Parts: sequence; structure tokens; C-alpha cells
Amino acid sequence: MLEVFDKMAPDQSGTKPSAAPRDLFVVNENCDKLDKKKSEQFHSLVAKMLFATKRARPDTGTSISILTTRVREPDQDDRSKLSHLMKYIRGTRDLPLISSANRSGMLKWFIDGSHGVHPNMRGHTGGVLSLGRGTPSAPSTKQKLNTRSSTETEVVAVDDLMPSILWTRLFLDAQGYGVTENIIYQDNQAAILLEKNGKASSGKRTKHINMRYFFVTDRVAKRDVSVEWCPTGDMTGDFLTKPLQGALFRRFRDQIMGVVEQPDPGPGKPKKDVQPKVSSTKDKKVAKQPKR
Repeated sequence: MLEVFDKMAPDQSGTKPSAAPRDLFVVNENCDKLDKKKSEQFHSLVAKMLFATKRARPDTGTSISILTTRVREPDQDDRSKLSHLMKYIRGTRDLPLISSANRSGMLKWFIDGSHGVHPNMRGHTGGVLSLGRGTPSAPSTKQKLNTRSSTETEVVAVDDLMPSILWTRLFLDAQGYGVTENIIYQDNQAAILLEKNGKASSGKRTKHINMRYFFVTDRVAKRDVSVEWCPTGDMTGDFLTKPLQGALFRRFRDQIMGVVEQPDPGPGKPKKDVQPKVSSTKDKKVAKQPKR
């Protein structure tokens, strides 16, 4: 692939520290389109990278999920984004994917959703399956409908991946590997309540959500899956919903590629709105007095 890229863009030397630029989701409609020859080269190289992403480089999933949607009419910005990705590959060509199971019988799914990041204001779903070290599955995909809030985006993200979540458990059971737990980790408490309780936890802001997105509620009741909270700082699925940079990119990349083992979510607690306390009657009177 690097040989193909060097022939396609001989002036693009050097490396990049991340798989995608910060403006990965930005589309400039006024940008110049590529000519027929360069468009075919772009399409061919993206297809090769898609194969590599699915087989050995899940750390490029976010970038390739966007580039594959641009192969019909690529422009100069798309070519720059592909060049960024290939420079990252050049600098990490020896990075291996190390996958292993820790024999705990636990399937851990770290699922996240970015709200309204695409030009048509749709969200993006990302997920990481961990059996101990590395990942055999790291989907990154554009959501197929518009959502009204980040909570709804998170609910849709889980629904997007439910077929894979359930199939993986059935497949491992059929192979004779007992699955003790099938855990979905999320960093949005409101989404977790909706997924666990269905319409019982739905209010004015969420009553419009289609019932099919409470399919997970039925599966939780049947104990096919469980949903647990995960601090945002430990949400590995975040890696596949946006173009992360710097230390956070390297940390999640190393977990996904199996350079280090996938740690359990930290002991953090969800943030709660804290109201100021009034300690005495005198303070109550002061608190009620209007400002002058």
C-alpha cells in the first residue's frame, strides 16, 4: 500500500502521529474535485486500506469509515486526509495487532456515540470488543438517522451494534466457549437508564425515541447483555467516534492494538448537579433576598 501511495503522491514524504486530521468530518462543497485518474487511484487505495483496517489495523477505523464514503466524487481535501492516513501508516508500519483472551469468559463492549458530527448533523457510532488484550472487532460507522440529543445518539449507537453483540455471544457458545458475562460499557447515565428501563425512564425529551431502539431493554431483561457505566476517560470506544490526537489517541490506540491490556473502567463516579446548601435560617433569609 505504501508503494502505491508513493507512486500516487511522490511529494508526500514524512510521517504523522495520528491516523486522521482534526477536520476529518468537515466537508467543503467548494473544494476542487479530483480528475478521473486521481479519483481511481484514490478509490483503489481506500479499498486496500479498508481491507487492512478490517484485518490488522483497527486503529485506522475512524479515518477509513469517512474516506470510504468519499470514493464517488473525492476532492482535494479527501486526498489530503488519505495522505495523512498513509503517513501515519508509514510511521507505524511495524505496529502489530496482538489479540488474546484472558479466559474470564467476559465479553466487554465499549460503545460510544458522537452527536451531530457529520455535515448533515447525524451522529457517529464507535465500539470496541475486548476479550482481554487487543480487539477482534472495532466498528466505526455513520448513524443512519438524525438524533435530537447526545443521549439519543448513545442509545442509537448501542442499537447499531446489538446484532454483533448478540451474535458474538451465540458464536462463542456454539464453539464451546462459555460466556459468563456480555457487558456493554457506556459513559452516558441517561442512555443507560433508557436502555435498562425502556419507556419507564423516558420523559419529555426522550418520549419521541422509536420503540425499536429499546430492543436492548428486552435483552437486558433476558440477561443476554448487561449495561454498565464507564468514565469518559476510560471509554475506548471514543477512539472510533472522532479524530483523537495526542496522548489520548496513543493511549486508546495501544489498548485497541493490544500493545497493552485493556484495563477495567476506573472507579470514577458520574457527575451530578450539586445544589448549594443553606446551613442556617439566617442564610436562608439571605438567599431569598433579591440582588440590588
